[in-house]
Amino acid sequence: MYDYVIVGSGLFGCVFAHEMHQAGQQCLVLERRGHIGGNVYCEEKDGIHIHRYGAHIFHTSDRRVWDYVNQFVEFNHFINAPIANYKGELYNLPFNMNTFAKMWGIITPEQAAAKIEGQRRAAGITEPKNLEEQAISLIGTDIYTKLIKGYTEKQWGRSCTDLPAFIIKRLPVRYTFDNNYFDDCWQGIPKGGYNVLIDALLEGIEVRTGVDYNRERASYLDIARKVVYTGPIDEYFGYRLGHLAYRGLRFETERYNEVNHQGVAVMNYTDRETPYTRTIEHKHFEFGRQPVTYVTKEYPAEWQAGEEAYYPVNDAVNQNLYHKYAALARHERNVIFGGRLAEYTYYDMDDVIAGALAAVEKEGYHAETNS
Repeated sequence: MYDYVIVGSGLFGCVFAHEMHQAGQQCLVLERRGHIGGNVYCEEKDGIHIHRYGAHIFHTSDRRVWDYVNQFVEFNHFINAPIANYKGELYNLPFNMNTFAKMWGIITPEQAAAKIEGQRRAAGITEPKNLEEQAISLIGTDIYTKLIKGYTEKQWGRSCTDLPAFIIKRLPVRYTFDNNYFDDCWQGIPKGGYNVLIDALLEGIEVRTGVDYNRERASYLDIARKVVYTGPIDEYFGYRLGHLAYRGLRFETERYNEVNHQGVAVMNYTDRETPYTRTIEHKHFEFGRQPVTYVTKEYPAEWQAGEEAYYPVNDAVNQNLYHKYAALARHERNVIFGGRLAEYTYYDMDDVIAGALAAVEKEGYHAETNS
């Protein structure tokens, strides 16, 4: 009946389905949730597009991916410039001259570099063995203590001394007065929210929501030539080798009768005592002027099998287990595994899209862009 059954309507599944539909292939998209779009799904209230599953800011330096998404939706000029809140003290992110000036009262890059170098030497770290040592070697003890330690321990649910160093190796540190978090060539938010992009990708394609493929697999065994699976890889195999670990998230959204509540789209709470990691004021993603606003508190949570999985815990134990599952996946006939859950990797959105386009090309088709 179908050429492809696509499990999951996140970006990987939607891009793959769109390209195959354009090539004349018959596709069926199955989605476990009650809505399409995966974690980029937006819920509209009072004209504000609420990022239901946390802040999603599109950014890329891949010209092909940028041209690809712009075929379906126009992006605005939003720049991600989050604020760190440490017990009421506000600092600019990523770490830059504005951060250093507020932290130490210095005014030149030379002064900032000297301050950080002095704290590095005082710590006496030569080869960082964990996240704490890696962070201090990159940015010094003051910034680590105020702006990294508490946030990271909340996010991962464990001490920084128990986390691997590689998690923070790409920590952005700048000696310029630049609050733009990303270095990519292009960034922004789809005008009208991410649902506009998802709806355009799935136009004309059959979609069924509320379908748990792994529980109902028998109903879909012989209706397609191939399956594209974007769910958790260990769940696909019935957890036969054990459970991969994730960190979960919990969201609380509140409506305020205010035009502007916190003055920024994303504010990180970096002390250990505040139970949430960040607050998101959604209207600022699209420069909204509505008379009300919505703010979401994002809480890290222990994850249990069956719950929504957000961040893979890519330590040595879990990576080793994933590679065993990946070996099983390579022997699955006519099944394509793709996306962050199936590949147990935290991907940015542009990486997911690039991966889906690569999967399309591996099937022998070529995705067209407006470049």
